[in-house]
Amino acid sequence: MVEPLAGEITVYFYAILFARYPEVRPMFPEGMDAQRDRLLRALLRIVDLVDDAESLVGFCGHLGRDHRKFGTLAAHFPAVGECLLDTLARYAGSAWTPEIAAAWTKAYGTVAQVMISAAEQDEAVRPAVWAGTVVHRLPRGHGITEITVRPEGDYAYAAGQYVSVETPWWPKRWRYYSVANAPREDGTLTFHVRAVPGGSVSHALAHRAAVGDVVRLGPPMGDMVLDAAAHRELLLVAGGTGLAPIRALVEEVARRGGGHQVSLFLGARTGAELYAVDDMLRMAQRHHWLTVKAAVSDEYSFGIRGSLPEVLAEYGPWYEHDAFLSGPAQMIISAREVLGLHGMPTDRIHHDPFETPVLSTP
Repeated sequence: MVEPLAGEITVYFYAILFARYPEVRPMFPEGMDAQRDRLLRALLRIVDLVDDAESLVGFCGHLGRDHRKFGTLAAHFPAVGECLLDTLARYAGSAWTPEIAAAWTKAYGTVAQVMISAAEQDEAVRPAVWAGTVVHRLPRGHGITEITVRPEGDYAYAAGQYVSVETPWWPKRWRYYSVANAPREDGTLTFHVRAVPGGSVSHALAHRAAVGDVVRLGPPMGDMVLDAAAHRELLLVAGGTGLAPIRALVEEVARRGGGHQVSLFLGARTGAELYAVDDMLRMAQRHHWLTVKAAVSDEYSFGIRGSLPEVLAEYGPWYEHDAFLSGPAQMIISAREVLGLHGMPTDRIHHDPFETPVLSTP
């Protein structure tokens, strides 16, 4: 009932939160559009998962750990809950019955407790944020820049995970980027950043960041990791800058001695957008277990013509593979449908949540 009014709801929620509890306003960026969108998606995600306790607890745990970088404390949760429930009551109108109010009150209390517990456990083992120094930058063309950062202190992550990044030019504006490499001895992380229209953080990283600049990193997140695979045969599918975590997975297979047979499909609309193909072909020359195919959907070019889901339907069979998908959300959805129709169980199809930028179209 309230979802069609999403824009009004999130504006009203933050208005009353800041009016009643002005001390929390400095925790948020000046521009609130992205923050309002994240709040709504988180709420809808919680509702979607309400009958899947394991996934719901996992999602809320991720939220709790990730909120540490904002300076969120357990004492903030009652204020947010009060304003959230008052907002839902206002916009639900007569549908906000005592029974519904009691259910949402209990639900919010449960979500808050899971988030608080996850944050407390996380605080016992690692920092909330890490400083990271830019040590290398490489323009890749078509608005993409490769940024390499050296974190201060130990930063443990797994190939395939993503990281939130805050720049000094846009305080409190955190954006998520997948790490494009498996863990290295020197501890550095490489990100593939596309400067998207209107993207203040992406433009700052792609065009302004220079060697020596310091950014801040949130904790690594995501379950699209090699240990999630049940089979030796892997299908890796990357659209656009979705190549970043896929490349990291290829490097991880190499680090482990090439114990998997890997079929990698790269896709883009035009040949110009199909970046880093040469790098992946060189990796295939070094590793006999890796094969690489490139597809272009909107023009006649080298390689295969067609969208990635269309190309996947032509090859295979894939029923003995685990699939790792990364790219625009619609590509992921279509590829999942194709693989399902060709006999791949859904529990063998791995990808990040759609709310991470690597899976969001501009």
